[in-house]
Amino acid sequence: MIEDLAAFQSALMPWLVVGAIIAFILAFAIGANDTANSFGTSVGSKVVTLTQAYILASVFETLGACLLGHKVTDTMRKGVLDLAVYNNSELELMYGQISILSGCGAWMLLATFFKLPVSTTHSIVGATIGFSLVLKVLYFDRLTLEQCAIVSIIFGLVSAVAAKFIVAPWLKRNILARSDVESNNSSELNALAGQKAVLLEYENERTRGDGKSNGSGRDSQGKDQSAIEAIADWRTKQSLAMNTVAPSSSVASFFRSSKPEDPQAAHLFSLLQVMTACFGGFAHGGNDVSNAIAPLVSLYVIYKEGSTAQTLPTPGYILLYGAVGMCIGLWMLGHRVIYTVGENLTKITPPSGFAIEFGAAVTVLIASKLGLPISSTQCKVGSVVAVGLIQANHSVRWLTFRNISLSWIVTLPVAGLLSAGVMCLFRAFVL
Repeated sequence: MIEDLAAFQSALMPWLVVGAIIAFILAFAIGANDTANSFGTSVGSKVVTLTQAYILASVFETLGACLLGHKVTDTMRKGVLDLAVYNNSELELMYGQISILSGCGAWMLLATFFKLPVSTTHSIVGATIGFSLVLKVLYFDRLTLEQCAIVSIIFGLVSAVAAKFIVAPWLKRNILARSDVESNNSSELNALAGQKAVLLEYENERTRGDGKSNGSGRDSQGKDQSAIEAIADWRTKQSLAMNTVAPSSSVASFFRSSKPEDPQAAHLFSLLQVMTACFGGFAHGGNDVSNAIAPLVSLYVIYKEGSTAQTLPTPGYILLYGAVGMCIGLWMLGHRVIYTVGENLTKITPPSGFAIEFGAAVTVLIASKLGLPISSTQCKVGSVVAVGLIQANHSVRWLTFRNISLSWIVTLPVAGLLSAGVMCLFRAFVL
């Protein structure tokens, strides 16, 4: 505990400002890279335009960050490192938080430049490991990072598959089946009515021609017309009876069919996809804003308390500060990763986009409520690949997925090395 708190705060105010600036840059990078995941599939399926995606993401990411961001932020700043190791070493912890922000921000900007959707959660964890290796050789309180990564991938895949085969077919069967029958029946009636009219007109012309040459033709006209009408009515009933079977069979093959999708189904799932994208943006804001502002909150609390106890709650205005940085990054550079996730991995349609976003959003939201800092990037990309494999043509671009997977593998060590490098500079020239 610092005895002269005023002098301590005065000496560390410049470093708090530096930390706030770097945290904003990191939030900018997260917005450009990770926030783009929420609406990448909506843009890829042409449900919303890029500008519309920016507007919706800005609103719901900010709401999620301000309403749900506290718990994950507290987990990141209190539940990873053993803070007791840094008692009476407040300066080391402060410089360590700045190193985390610097290493993670540099890697996120580099990945965005190469259009690679990387995990900010793993970046922040790698940066934390990097500075800890330099200072205290990994004094972690509880290391659940591997479990978090495994849960995020598996839960994202399972949720996407469940949405693909259970939720979406149920919606189509219960909402669209009746309208499909009515639409098909109406089309069949129109076609058969036209056939009936042509037959009657043809018979009238024939009987009129026969009537000119034979007077008995006029007497047989009524009988001929009645027979033709009876035949046409019978054909109409038979066709309608056969047609009513079609919609139920089309439901079963809807998601595997390579035929053009029903416009009515596409419209329904377009609306659902926008809703799930907003839901995903809300969940992402609640989970991933912590990656940008958890080190900043640690800096701020050390500055205010003069200790490493971290007893103060996360201030709401710092959450809003991080959300603003993410929104600016999204508007300026978000298109780079949006097109990678939405177009370069697999062909996305409104129904498949709904399944992808629903699975990823549910995973991230549950993790946010549990305080687990999972990777929303891996949830979304895992859902995209799973749905691409389920589709009829298995249209996954494996080269793109390979590059993304490699970026995931190097995220932890690269962010750790960058953070360790910054910490080494602090030890050499400041501490």
